[in-house]
Amino acid sequence: MQNPTFEEAVRFHGHRCPGLAFGYRAAEIAMEKIGAVRAPDEELVAIVENDACGVDGIQVVTGCTVGKGNLILRDLGKGAWTLINRTSGKAVRIMTRPDFSVDVVDPAFHPLRAKVHGGSATPGERKAYREHLDAVCAAILTHPADEVFAVREVAPDVPEKARIFASYTCAVCGEQVAESRARVKDGKIVCIPCAGKYTRGW
Repeated sequence: MQNPTFEEAVRFHGHRCPGLAFGYRAAEIAMEKIGAVRAPDEELVAIVENDACGVDGIQVVTGCTVGKGNLILRDLGKGAWTLINRTSGKAVRIMTRPDFSVDVVDPAFHPLRAKVHGGSATPGERKAYREHLDAVCAAILTHPADEVFAVREVAPDVPEKARIFASYTCAVCGEQVAESRARVKDGKIVCIPCAGKYTRGW
């Protein structure tokens, strides 16, 4: 089975960017290392350590998704991903090398990006940005794997497969909440937001 192309990942994600390229390439390399093909169900598990663009590359290549329960977010702010093959028991953790950064590959990229996203770029600078963007993504996708990533075999605790939980009605807002996410406040079953403040952790 052939992996989805990077252009398919771009269409899924909505735009081309270095983060997506890192995730896409990491997934390709990890899949090869553990002898896996794209997961139609829960044959693979991906544990991602950030909530950035690269996660979409991981999803497209591996077939792991939050909805299937085999994409697990441990938001540690790291460019690292663990891929587990449930069938073979093989697993690898792959992380970006600090000496292979976008700034190292192309020092002009981030200044151009700042101008484009800040709205101050000239037409020539916008054109240059697109060219630099294409070049940075191409570098991530084509450089020797061991120059871009560090890969090591790991023996993680394999998460159990997804479960279906009973639902309860929150005593405060009246909305349904899965049993696994329900909380008790003042002796009543409530959802997480009604139990207290919920943030992304920033």
